[in-house]
Amino acid sequence: MDTSPITRALFDEVMMPNYDPAEIIPVRGDGSRLWDQVNRDYIDFAGGIAVNILGHNHPKLVEALDEQARKLWHISNLFVNEPALKLAKRLCELTFAERVFFANSGAEANEAALKLARRYSADHNGPDKREIIAFKPSFHGRTLFTVTIGGQEKYTEGFGPLPPGITHVPFNDLPAFTDTISDITCAVILEPVLGESGVVCATIEFLEGVRRLCNMKKALLIFDEVQTGNSRTGHLYAYMGYGVIPDILTTAKGLGGGFPISAMMTTSAIAASLSPGSHGTTYGGNPLACAVAGAALELLSDPALQSGVLRKHDIFMDGLHRINKRFKIFRELRGKGLLLGCELDKEWHGHSRNFVKVALKEGLLVLLAGPNVIRLAPSLIIPDKVINEGLQRFERAIISFTSQYAPYAPPSSHS
Repeated sequence: MDTSPITRALFDEVMMPNYDPAEIIPVRGDGSRLWDQVNRDYIDFAGGIAVNILGHNHPKLVEALDEQARKLWHISNLFVNEPALKLAKRLCELTFAERVFFANSGAEANEAALKLARRYSADHNGPDKREIIAFKPSFHGRTLFTVTIGGQEKYTEGFGPLPPGITHVPFNDLPAFTDTISDITCAVILEPVLGESGVVCATIEFLEGVRRLCNMKKALLIFDEVQTGNSRTGHLYAYMGYGVIPDILTTAKGLGGGFPISAMMTTSAIAASLSPGSHGTTYGGNPLACAVAGAALELLSDPALQSGVLRKHDIFMDGLHRINKRFKIFRELRGKGLLLGCELDKEWHGHSRNFVKVALKEGLLVLLAGPNVIRLAPSLIIPDKVINEGLQRFERAIISFTSQYAPYAPPSSHS
């Protein structure tokens, strides 16, 4: 048996180079804290990219996993299983949906939603109504279809030819969307709050206008709530806070509290287009994932937890505004619930990745959302005391960051 130490250098020897992970290796988590191989502690404001929605090692999730692991792990989609049926039933009870399809990731849920939209349009409108409208900037996954929908060249470069029939318009730009949607549009997909692309919230006027125009043009409206779902914004799903109901909704990340699972939800009339054999997944809806997600959903759908998210939002924003009043490095602080974005001032643009690295050295995990935005997506039940301690580390990170990196200065007109 190989007893050699596991180090970060081993990544470069054995793993594909498509990631550039941090130098530390976390080995243990509890609540909103992590510990690395040398037992140094970190406060987690990143949440595994908005996945560990109930923190690390939550006892209810551990209990659900342990109980199911002793019964049944996997049986494939040749059979139904009790945890999947219970979870689907509960999701239908809590949302507009009447039918659920389970997969393993947000990209898979979005892929299923987009395929369903085109299949539904083919069934009801014929072969010419195939266009899908998406918004720039956005992010919907890493499959070839979803990365094309996202429309960001940095994710599509070198992977062409890309799927056709996709049109992009600027996010939150209702006039541009009005000019673009047409009788050949079969579906529109959007994030109620842009996650990877800067934590930008859709306006209510934009969402209401998109919904109205989709109705007029008989186009399906898909909400990608992979990141905004599961009470992240203070509502079980963000559409509930906006009062705009989509035709199809996708969810993942926090749904399993850290266990891989996703879902695509819709009405029974739309779901009918996915006839037997038209789409599938080997692992989707497996008993282990659904048992854990069922336990997570029970906690996440609690109104007390959701009101706590809104209260903790205020604690974070008050602290961030106080810090920014002192250091003045953020142009804007924004977001909903516990999905928060801190946009660096113009002179610090391009430095978000450097900030994340500096924060790690101060014992704090944060995320970026593009080159100019620091993103926070902590556990929804992070204790107030840990929020305040994390904000102290955030403040120390700013001090270290501003001392290490000179603000951007445009070249002189005389040079």
